[in-house]
Order: sequence, then C-alpha cells, then structure tokens
Amino acid sequence: MSKPKILAFSGSLRAESFNHKLIERAAVGASSAGAEVNVIRLADYPLPVFCEDDEAANGLHENAIKLKQLFIEHDALLIASPEYNGFFSAALKNVIDWVSRPCEGEAPLGCFLNKHAAVIAASPGGLGGIRGIPRLQALLTGIRVTVIPATIAVSSAHDAFNPDASLKNEKHDASLLAIGASLANAAAASKA
Repeated sequence: MSKPKILAFSGSLRAESFNHKLIERAAVGASSAGAEVNVIRLADYPLPVFCEDDEAANGLHENAIKLKQLFIEHDALLIASPEYNGFFSAALKNVIDWVSRPCEGEAPLGCFLNKHAAVIAASPGGLGGIRGIPRLQALLTGIRVTVIPATIAVSSAHDAFNPDASLKNEKHDASLLAIGASLANAAAASKA
C-alpha cells in the first residue's frame, strides 16, 4: 500500500511564522508514522481576495489551480493558523475559498472529499490561538473534511521553540509529534 500523502501549511504569510515552525515540527511526527509530507508556504502562491466577478471574468487564478491540484493529490491536510482577533487568518480563508471553486467536471468541493485534517496553532499571546482552532475545524467539517480531534495551541510562541524547531516544553513537543502521527494514521486507514 502506498504511503499516505499529507499537505502541510500554515495560514500565516510571515517569513518567520511561528505557525510554520509548528507545521515543520508536526510534519516530523507524520513522517515518522510513515506519511509522505509536503510542506508548503501559502506566500509562494499569492492570490487576490476571492470575488466571483473576478472569477467569472478571468477564471480560476493560476495559483488557485496549483493549490487545488496539491489538495487533490494529498490524502490529508496539516494546518496551523495564527489567530487574528479570535479567528483563523484571512489568508487561509481566502485559499480555502479559491480552491473550493469547482472546475468543469469536478464534484462540488471535490478537492476536499475523503480528506482528513489536523488543526494546530501558535501565538505570542497567552491563549496560543485556541479560539481560532474550533472555528477552523468547523469550517473544514462543513466542507466535508474529517478533522481529527487532537490539537494543540502553543502560547508565548516567541519563546516556545528550540533552534531545531522542537518545542522547549517536552510534553507539548511530544503532543505535537503525536498529532502529526495521528493524522498520518487516520489518512493511512482511510486509504486502506
């Protein structure tokens, strides 16, 4: 049986994103559990704010098509998002809006069908992004993604990481690795 493929990304566009560090570390757990993990940065796929008038006039943006193809090619999504005013990032919502648009011959929400996801967060604040996590989980569930319940919200993120991107708190680091492994196992079971 082929390895499950996981697309891992952060909802942050910032070059030194704490959430990107979180994704890289969770990806280690997924890889250790046998998954093939593809870590990307959304900043490499810039998109305008979604507008149906623009889509009608110009079709799907070329970066939306590239991202949609990546979503289709992977069995699961590993997502970390910063929390802005209690919600996940607008950049992340915009990507989901763009890739959710159907191409000719594609089932509605086709790039999300039979997908599993894990949602994690990091924030410099005291709550670690915990308010945005259930909102993102609800969005994903609403578009037919099976979200695993395991999650983590890392607070004081500016001081939470070791130089190798592991978490200084060993218990939290073990939990983060376990979330990556749980996602890999869920995706593998779904493929079986």
